[in-house]
Amino acid sequence: MALVVIGGVAAGLSAAARARRRDAALEIVVLEKGTVISYGACSLPYFVEGRIREAGQLMVYSPEYFRKERRIDVRTGAQVVSISHPRRDVTLASGARVHYDRLVLATGARCDTSGIAGAGQPHVFTLHTVDDAVRLRRFLEEKRPRRAVVIGGGYIGVEAADALRRSGLRVTVLERSANVLRREDARFTEAVRIQLEEHGVELRCGVEVKAIEGGRVADVACDVVVVSAGFKPNVELAAEAGIAVGPTGAIRTDDRMETSLRGIYAAGDCAEVTHLVTGRPAYIPLGTTANKTGRVAGANAAGGRERFPGIVGTSIVGIFGMGFATTGLSVAQARAEGFRPVAARIQAKTRPAWFGGGNTTVELVADGATRRLVGGSVIGEEGAAGRIDVIAAALHSRLRVEDFEQLDLAYSPPFSPAWDPLLIAAQQLMKEL
Repeated sequence: MALVVIGGVAAGLSAAARARRRDAALEIVVLEKGTVISYGACSLPYFVEGRIREAGQLMVYSPEYFRKERRIDVRTGAQVVSISHPRRDVTLASGARVHYDRLVLATGARCDTSGIAGAGQPHVFTLHTVDDAVRLRRFLEEKRPRRAVVIGGGYIGVEAADALRRSGLRVTVLERSANVLRREDARFTEAVRIQLEEHGVELRCGVEVKAIEGGRVADVACDVVVVSAGFKPNVELAAEAGIAVGPTGAIRTDDRMETSLRGIYAAGDCAEVTHLVTGRPAYIPLGTTANKTGRVAGANAAGGRERFPGIVGTSIVGIFGMGFATTGLSVAQARAEGFRPVAARIQAKTRPAWFGGGNTTVELVADGATRRLVGGSVIGEEGAAGRIDVIAAALHSRLRVEDFEQLDLAYSPPFSPAWDPLLIAAQQLMKEL
């Protein structure tokens, strides 16, 4: 049997590797349109900044590794232009056809700049691939710009702003919505604004950019522009083949990551998954989800019966040393989903004061009708990742606030206070309920 995987980054290679472990005799071909595979997209801003010195450090594995160690035929520069499921083959831009019995779509997503006039100018960049990062860093080194505009206040946008500011540029972030980091939460956004502005980055929300006019964007003067907005799943290839696209605009899949055409699976940034809090389809493209859905798609394409239950939308981003982490729904998002949200937000020490503990802010959101936790956020210089992971685990387990309040969390002065900030927030939320 022949398995073809379209896409050679996180989801695609996870699918191929998992399929190989499942079936040693399977013929596996990975078709990647670019020249680079298996790179850490989340590390691109750190390469731009210079913290990662060489572009090669971004790449985890080479095509040769997969061919030799995994017996997986990885082909770069192989752009698929059409899928014929009745014939069970895909056609490449070269005109060649590749047969498959099972197919995994891991076509990813893109930063769509088509709605911004002037986005093709030489001082305008996206930050989605290794080539993007190399071009931007080369521009910074050669042209020595002094003023930057970042369009988009999502994860990559604020990380790009951090990297550019650390490189000595004056930076302005322009975000179309009223909030940043995909979190509909005014207080969370204000905390991000304060952190950015304390380090010399201006944040302007409610600004829709329709054009880049030379050295100006929305009346902001600049020498370089990074577009990190208009993120869209690459679904055109699938849609043209008759594969259903879901309500989020990404490829519709079931819990086995199978699409509407039997024998074709989808994973990663091109596919939607189930949100475990709302029970509805969601599109929250993250590397963690890409790897997990890729594994499930690959296993099932090789004859397995694995399932991917869904996500709760957990993320964390570092902004000048401060962690901003979220999971589940904010109050506004919970209300829009039909819940009766009740929230508590507290500030507490991450360790005893005499041990030099810093402050952390924790918010917990519950449904007033069921007392079930539906979301949370953590802001702090230390421990934000661990604490948001605890909240995420609670959402996966559908814990009620009174159960969360009794969690047996570790205590030792070098690491945490006797009452962890999470438990203090839960106590406050119980009072609110």
